[in-house]
Amino acid sequence: MQPIVTNTMRSIDKKLQDKKIRPTAMRLLVYRFLNRKNVAVSLSDIEQAFDRSDRTTLYRTLKTFEDKGIVHPIDDGSGVVKYAMCEEHCKCEVGQDLHMHFYCSACRKTVCLTDHKIPKINLPEGFTANNVNLVIKGTCDTCTSIP
Repeated sequence: MQPIVTNTMRSIDKKLQDKKIRPTAMRLLVYRFLNRKNVAVSLSDIEQAFDRSDRTTLYRTLKTFEDKGIVHPIDDGSGVVKYAMCEEHCKCEVGQDLHMHFYCSACRKTVCLTDHKIPKINLPEGFTANNVNLVIKGTCDTCTSIP
């Protein structure tokens, strides 16, 4: 019996191939999982969603996605790196398309604020930025509305 291939999976398959990534079953599933999230997720979050999967395979999938510009890592200060999908034409370049993040101290969720770009910072002569991370910490709209 042939597995059913949906239009969504074909679309993901093409996106991965366009980024020169071999579309394995696990990569397709992880991409779909990440794409459905509106918050950044950790490797542990992904492990819980794919409880029968190998941690190393999931980590390698995330690293491949990061290297190819599909996801970006976020250090939100929680001690755990989280991952979120990049925007369509994002290159995650310093001074180009980096955006801010919001970490809710109540629910501990991290959200990309893609409409709020990190401004270009003029560093002193001889200084070179390799990475920029701006995290705003506070309470999200959902937690603020809880009595």
